[in-house]
Amino acid sequence: MESEQPTPKAGRNLPAAIASGIALIVVVILTLFTVKWFFGVVAIIALLIAVHEFVTVLSRRNISVSRTPVYLATAFIPAAAYIWGFEAQLIATGVSILLVMFWRIRKGATGYLVDIGASVLLVAYLPFMAAFLMLSLAADNGPWRVAVFILLTVSNDIGGYAFGVLFGKHPMAPHLSPKKSWEGFFGSVVLQSVVGIVAFVLIFDAPWWQGLVAGLILTVTATGGDFVESAIKRDLGVKDMGSIVPGHGGIMDRLDSLIPNAFASWVVFTIFLGSGVVAVSA
Repeated sequence: MESEQPTPKAGRNLPAAIASGIALIVVVILTLFTVKWFFGVVAIIALLIAVHEFVTVLSRRNISVSRTPVYLATAFIPAAAYIWGFEAQLIATGVSILLVMFWRIRKGATGYLVDIGASVLLVAYLPFMAAFLMLSLAADNGPWRVAVFILLTVSNDIGGYAFGVLFGKHPMAPHLSPKKSWEGFFGSVVLQSVVGIVAFVLIFDAPWWQGLVAGLILTVTATGGDFVESAIKRDLGVKDMGSIVPGHGGIMDRLDSLIPNAFASWVVFTIFLGSGVVAVSA
């Protein structure tokens, strides 16, 4: 296990985490606001790395994922969502799940249920949920929808981190994530709500209360995603799913709050702003 240089309460190498975060933001901005479909390509590559990290950790527990169909699903489901829309996303997911189940039959019945369960979980948890971000990206103002989604999710982390370090005394779920406190959650609610209000008013020209609702909803889903990832890692007996991102762990460790927020933000944007889908263009 890799060595740590934690701050007193944060439990992470803060300078490395900040540097990595800035680098990721630069990549996002350069792709998102130049050729938007290229952002989708970068996102799919990140998903493939995350899936590979997950598969590698599962293999250490003798869980055999149907790698070929899972990797294909990770590339194709988000692409189908961006190019052809929600129905194509559902069809691609259904086909992927069937292929996963049929693929594993080659190895016989021993361990079949566990292996299939893990493989289907990967398909549903990563490419299917992440594909909702591609639906947001495909809208006429897609880059701004994705940018607001990222701002809200990052605000959740920053608000929770700052308030948790300064005031955190009451753990939310000590058996899952001892460093997450109710005080930190309050910080996430406050900052994400403020960012939501400002973003909806200034970027989308929408009522302020819609931004408030978006901030509140995405705070809940982001925090829930953090706990889901913590539960998975504790069950697998690992601290991080990978080590490719200094100060953060692996790509999978950075997707914990982003994945559920990809779905939640798409729902919020669709309800408040409409689908905004136009013909796909660069």
